[in-house]
Amino acid sequence: MDAKRSLPKVARGGASAPPLSAPLAVTPIDARADRPAQRSGAASAASASAGHPDRNPGTALDLEIVHGLRVNRSAVERRAATLPARRTVKQAWQAAWLLRAITTIDLTTLAGDDTPGNVLRLCAKARRPVRPELLEALGVAHLGIRTGAVCVYHRYVATAVDALHGSGIPVAAVSTGFPAGLSPLRERLAEIRASVADGAVEIDTVITRAHVLRGEWEALYDEVRAMREACGDAHLKVILATGELATLSNVARASHVAMMAGADFIKTSTGKEGVNATLPFALVMCRAIRDYHERTGHLVGFKPAGGIRAAKTALDFLYVMKEELGDRWLRPDLFRIGASALLTDIERQLEHFVTGRYSAAHRHPMV
Repeated sequence: MDAKRSLPKVARGGASAPPLSAPLAVTPIDARADRPAQRSGAASAASASAGHPDRNPGTALDLEIVHGLRVNRSAVERRAATLPARRTVKQAWQAAWLLRAITTIDLTTLAGDDTPGNVLRLCAKARRPVRPELLEALGVAHLGIRTGAVCVYHRYVATAVDALHGSGIPVAAVSTGFPAGLSPLRERLAEIRASVADGAVEIDTVITRAHVLRGEWEALYDEVRAMREACGDAHLKVILATGELATLSNVARASHVAMMAGADFIKTSTGKEGVNATLPFALVMCRAIRDYHERTGHLVGFKPAGGIRAAKTALDFLYVMKEELGDRWLRPDLFRIGASALLTDIERQLEHFVTGRYSAAHRHPMV
């Protein structure tokens, strides 16, 4: 491989990310607490060592804010259409941004035919998401690049926790009757507690869409608040299922209610809806996060998920984060991408940067 293709040296540590005209710093993932310790009640220590910001404590439900929200759909769609064309990165800068994208991936398997073997292979890929020779050629082998988390069904939380022991990679569990979220609330809360007991330090939950479609904001607030309490010290990601909420205004209102109820992240989709993560949804949710932060001072993360398979799409979402929320939201404690196939395309793009050739997809197996 041609050493001349190496990236410029990148900053280590906590400096803010550079502008789009300069290579993006790739910050190494900090060591996190051992997963077995979480099973004995040390999830708060694990979250702190994972570099998470202070948690969003939530606020009282403010219906005046919720009812006053309106979204100009045409303006949002116009902004979403022009942003990728106006913001692009090339060559070494693109490779650096793709490396950053890897560190934000919640590497996910949520298939009906999942097996312990699939989960073990996924965890191995999370530890080493890019072939070592590519990282050496890029000059970033010393950065310890890993994915942001591994995301699995509750059934496989313990398997993933054991497989990732000592790696510093947190395990996220999808709970609360994923993907429909129509199980009785007591069962959904019990599933959250069971996932936390098994070692999950992040919980991806789904809301009752009917609460949004019927304007039942008090019920949605109470539901998310109960999920937050069931999570204990584990971080709560609230999946809005944006493709099923009918309007962008509903997406904005649901985002605000979830944050008022204490969500640490708001997430677009389960990946099982007809429409999943899109730039218009991302814009609306990011502006809700910005408004909430300006009003309360609390930081809330954003996670697009569902249908994100191409490296270019991942870059588009990174552009949205930088443009709408700033450099602070380019780090894995406040930004995640829920995906599995995405990592394959990113690795192929990095190999093209190093060698000038695209490799076959079968050279980058996921499971």
